[in-house]
Amino acid sequence: MALFRIHSLDYYYAINRLLVILNKEFFETDLMPTVPLPSLLESMDQMVEYAVSKGIIQESAQARDQLTSEIMDVLTPTPSAVNKTFWENYREAPMKATDEFYELCQVNDYIKTRDIAKNEVFTATSDYGDLTITINLSKPEKTKADILQAQKEVGDYPKCQLCAENEGYQGRMGIAGRSNHRFIRVPLEGKNWGFQYSPYSYYNEHCIVFTEEHIPMDVSHQTITNLLELVTVLPHYFMGSNAGLPIVGGSMLGHEHYQGGRHKFPMENARIMESWIWKNLPTVEAERLYWPLSVVRLRSTSKLDLIQAGSQLMDAWENYSNEALDILANTNGDTHNAVTLIARQKGSEYEMDVVLRNNRTTPAFPDGIFHPHSDVQHIKKENIGLIEVLGLAILPPRLKTELADVAAYLLNEKTQVASYHQAWADDLKQANTVTGQNVEQVIQKSVGDKFQRVLEDAGVFKQTEQGQHAFSTFVSRFK
Repeated sequence: MALFRIHSLDYYYAINRLLVILNKEFFETDLMPTVPLPSLLESMDQMVEYAVSKGIIQESAQARDQLTSEIMDVLTPTPSAVNKTFWENYREAPMKATDEFYELCQVNDYIKTRDIAKNEVFTATSDYGDLTITINLSKPEKTKADILQAQKEVGDYPKCQLCAENEGYQGRMGIAGRSNHRFIRVPLEGKNWGFQYSPYSYYNEHCIVFTEEHIPMDVSHQTITNLLELVTVLPHYFMGSNAGLPIVGGSMLGHEHYQGGRHKFPMENARIMESWIWKNLPTVEAERLYWPLSVVRLRSTSKLDLIQAGSQLMDAWENYSNEALDILANTNGDTHNAVTLIARQKGSEYEMDVVLRNNRTTPAFPDGIFHPHSDVQHIKKENIGLIEVLGLAILPPRLKTELADVAAYLLNEKTQVASYHQAWADDLKQANTVTGQNVEQVIQKSVGDKFQRVLEDAGVFKQTEQGQHAFSTFVSRFK
């Protein structure tokens, strides 16, 4: 926390900047903290409530967000100071650099620790091992008034929430206040990139690495090189990239970026169905994983060999079709095959997981053939991106109240639930003897089963004899 403390020479400057923000001309005792001293976040809350009560800001989530960012900006070192400290710490140890930067981003409220703590998390057993289920309650939902106001706003600065220009930006409707935002400058393969943490972390030390220039996602051989270089720079982090196509590519394809962090996901523990040495690359070991999505894991002490093997796999998949399995590489000039990539460094070895994806749609499956099908969309309708691929479900906040309603229905305390949950709730009631003691367990197990199905729907080579034979035949060219 030493990085966050105000230097004694900055004391009067910080006080006066806060006076400007709170529309005051001089320092009054009514702004002095009470005894016992509140925490930094509690002090911030008091200043925000003061601003609302005095009409300095409107009573809205947007105005509160902007003010908290402005207050914490006063107490946060400048971008140049943050970067200087990061790389000084890095020379001592990469983990020290990320530890201190991560702490700064929590203490200055850029990472919304109190909101993240609201998320509900549980483990669900599956045929593939334990899956992690989260109901995301941290991101504030926009009101109708917020949405209407956002529609009136114009401007394209910053162009999106990942742009470098967000650092220090006050915010506007649709773009969060980022006055207290800092990111680390990282040179990567001759280009300028940024390293930051996610404000609403989905897992431990959830970070984002993004291009300084606003350019769309382009998942290519260069992506493999970039990810392996990043896990060389930060060997205690994994790094991954969403696929670069709609439906299978996560929610932000407009700005090139990767995600990473210090977290072990369920997919890392997936059992191996077969392994082999990569053709003409004896340093590369390959494994076909038992996982609902179709995954090939590559491992080598040689980054160059791993890049070559990964590139060969990407190229082969880009042009692969199997009409019997509904896999078509192209239709009417549209490309459908893509990959989700995950890199790790484990000791002297590098790992690269290549997850095969396809975004084709049909009249029968307008949301995507390899997308959650309609019968599980009452639990998860959104795109299956990098985090879900790894076995961590990010479920919508509506489920908190909706699952409580389902529990009440199973206990005969309600006569119906949301229409899209009704058939599921009836099935649960028929299949289980539900009591007050086991109702939560029954629902959580079923939600886990639904998420397993969600992932299986996204798998291109299904866990069937036909699907796995085709998968094995596809990778045989590399043996």
